[in-house]
Amino acid sequence: MQARWLSQTGTDTALVVFGGWAVNSSPFERFAGCVDLLFVSDYRDLAASIDVGNYDRVCLLAWSFGVAAYAHWQAENPDPFAAKAAVCGALTPVDRQKGIPPVVFRRTVDGLSHDSFQTFLTHAHGSAQPEQTLDVAARAQELREVAARGPAPDTAFDRIWIADQDRIFPSVNLERAWADQGAAVRRIKAPHVPFDQFDHWTEVFA
Repeated sequence: MQARWLSQTGTDTALVVFGGWAVNSSPFERFAGCVDLLFVSDYRDLAASIDVGNYDRVCLLAWSFGVAAYAHWQAENPDPFAAKAAVCGALTPVDRQKGIPPVVFRRTVDGLSHDSFQTFLTHAHGSAQPEQTLDVAARAQELREVAARGPAPDTAFDRIWIADQDRIFPSVNLERAWADQGAAVRRIKAPHVPFDQFDHWTEVFA
């Protein structure tokens, strides 16, 4: 697991983002100007510590596979977060009823290539994206580790977002995944990467 600051200007609030698989920090950089923002990625292991001790308030945004990764990580670490949001992800990342169906997941791993990754980015964003490089071996290993880690411990979130146009996590599966936290769920008309729908980072928690 890797953590790096996208913005660190000395505000009294920090936003920690557990990002998704293989997608860089660009979807979240829109928030970097108004909050100190720590971006977490690469879930081949979850051993990294997160130091946010100097802030009055720390919030969590977990997206896609970052939802389960965060919950696994949190089970072994103190909880520094005043508010938590889960976006387009589940505690059961690979699951026929409550996550990405295993047959789809296996097809992704087995067919992973530079070209298939560009198709994934198009599906995730809902439109064609600038070409990105991919370390195929590392990202395939990450997918295998996500599957091997299995379901994450039950974790409560203050806000949960399900995107109606999600082509990565089927929205019907996310509805089942979050049935026990239904009061926290909000729907958004957006693809798997929905963040251009939010003008300010605090709207993710509204």
